[in-house]
Amino acid sequence: MTKVKKSFLEILTGAKKFDEDGGGSMPIYTEEETEMIMNPRPSNMNMHSMPQQEVPVSSWNTGNDVEGQLTIDVYQTEGEIVIKSTIAGVKPEDLDVAINNDMVTIRGERKNEEMVGSENYYYQECYWGSFSRSVVLPVDIIAEKAEASLKNGILTIRLPKADINKVKKIQVRGF
Repeated sequence: MTKVKKSFLEILTGAKKFDEDGGGSMPIYTEEETEMIMNPRPSNMNMHSMPQQEVPVSSWNTGNDVEGQLTIDVYQTEGEIVIKSTIAGVKPEDLDVAINNDMVTIRGERKNEEMVGSENYYYQECYWGSFSRSVVLPVDIIAEKAEASLKNGILTIRLPKADINKVKKIQVRGF
């Protein structure tokens, strides 16, 4: 019996090629496979890990110890370093911005108030749960003068640069 090489699509989908005369066969899926195709879960879950009851959506994206990571823009002006991040759906009081030496850390949690059963989702791409992001600063800053604001879902952190090029002369005392 000759072996016929499968096409990339056949390998990828498990489908079989039909002959010109209508011959060939179609794959037949089990009920579980059909359910998996019709109701895909996030890639980090398997079919049996999600109970068939209403659960908070945040439990899908986050394990107990998994945090999301923010996307950020970091740029400089003449006098400051600016960090911007889209943080829609988070209240200012649910954000924590910490400056430690040459690093800024942003932490928070995006809460989903709605309880939705897993069988009711078509797509689930939004991240719900705790998140954090740390940024190593490229220059020295004056931490005491740093400011953070949240407007229209955009977090903006302004960090004044320390003037390290400025020469400070000190007087030498003699004893």
